[in-house]
Amino acid sequence: MTRHFDLVCIGGGSGGVASANRAASYGAKVALIEGGRLGGTCVNVGCVPKKIMWTAGQMAHTIEDAAAYGFSVPPHEFRWDRLKAARDAYVANLNGAYERYLRGNKVEIIRGYARFVDARTVEVEGERITADHVLVAVGGTPRIPDIPGAMLGITSDGYFELETQPDRMAIVGGGYIAVEVAGLMRALGSEVTQFLRRDHVLHDFDPMLRTNLQEHMLADGIRQVTGFHPARVERDDAGLWLIGEDRSRHGPFDCVLWAIGRKPVTAALAPEAAGLPTDDNGVIPVDRFQDTPVPGIHAVGDVTGHHELTPVAIAAGRRLADRLFGGMAGRHLDYENIATVVFSHPPIGTVGLTEPQAVARHGADVKIYETRFTPMSHGFTQRTVKTAMKLVVAGSEERVVGCHVIGPGADEMLQGFAVAVKMGATKRQFDDTVAIHPTASEEMVTMKTARDARREV
Repeated sequence: MTRHFDLVCIGGGSGGVASANRAASYGAKVALIEGGRLGGTCVNVGCVPKKIMWTAGQMAHTIEDAAAYGFSVPPHEFRWDRLKAARDAYVANLNGAYERYLRGNKVEIIRGYARFVDARTVEVEGERITADHVLVAVGGTPRIPDIPGAMLGITSDGYFELETQPDRMAIVGGGYIAVEVAGLMRALGSEVTQFLRRDHVLHDFDPMLRTNLQEHMLADGIRQVTGFHPARVERDDAGLWLIGEDRSRHGPFDCVLWAIGRKPVTAALAPEAAGLPTDDNGVIPVDRFQDTPVPGIHAVGDVTGHHELTPVAIAAGRRLADRLFGGMAGRHLDYENIATVVFSHPPIGTVGLTEPQAVARHGADVKIYETRFTPMSHGFTQRTVKTAMKLVVAGSEERVVGCHVIGPGADEMLQGFAVAVKMGATKRQFDDTVAIHPTASEEMVTMKTARDARREV
């Protein structure tokens, strides 16, 4: 007999779990379908284990800087196996916590992988399930280039399976994952070479951020090869070799990591059976209410092709449940001014428009306030780390439309400033805020010198 639910969530990642729990809190009969570990990319092979590895890298830098503060640090050893075991145990505990919370909310967890039979029916392990509403939240998977020997490399998923630390690592890509792994691996002592298509990292970020990050990465000893397009990977007794389309040969490496983007895993759902359209990359189109072109089918998270961030999927999923089952007509996520952090070394925090975006939207009404300095924590350490900040303002009232910072503590300080930007704060209101001294963040409310935005960035 076919079972029926008010809501079926396909995918047990951030968006699916958040939507299922919120809908169940309103009394909806909810099922969540997942064939893998609960928590999705974020918990298992993304944000959570990445932040643990990043913290280990930060600790390595702290040990390096300790001598400047009077500490005599004895010889020490870093044990990759111990860190991996502790990290994996922490993730496993989160998997269990997710399951307990879902079951506590009376969400039925169905193990397996779903495929559409029609717009209201999915099949899981031979069982057919119907629902008034179906949420697609299956997330994405790392891309692998279609070149000979590509499978000799690993993706970010495989990175968290490494049993030993690679001494020599090649990272192909210049986005979030690439710069984060490059920074933490270098901090932990690996030799790192990063291969970039362009001459810079983090292409969609403000130019100030990517320029300063690249300077830090090079100073830390990360080698960067620009204008590189991979043609094949080879292995010999010395290790792995990365060969470019220009016939350049780089290596040997112990590990090649592909960090060239992700794609939605929607094909296995048989979306065509439900009349659900996808583009060539598998992205499902949605409106601002997370509704697809098929009534009753919704989508959140990476499958929508934009703002591929865990908190975004969670917020969108909860708002969808509020609208469908909580009586909040019109409830939806506002995608404007969403803050994000890159856990590079040093970290980046950013919210709002980049300088080029602001110029494109507001023209000559854009002004820039910026500063660059050595934070007190690195005022006398041998390893110099700079902090850089930029405020992008627009209009006669100088409303802050962009806030960008790179440096120690940027990951923590940005959240509060994101609230201010979301509320439409002006530069005058920033100036009228009494600074907290001595901190790096006080510079955000004391910047005085403005310049007109560049038209060519």
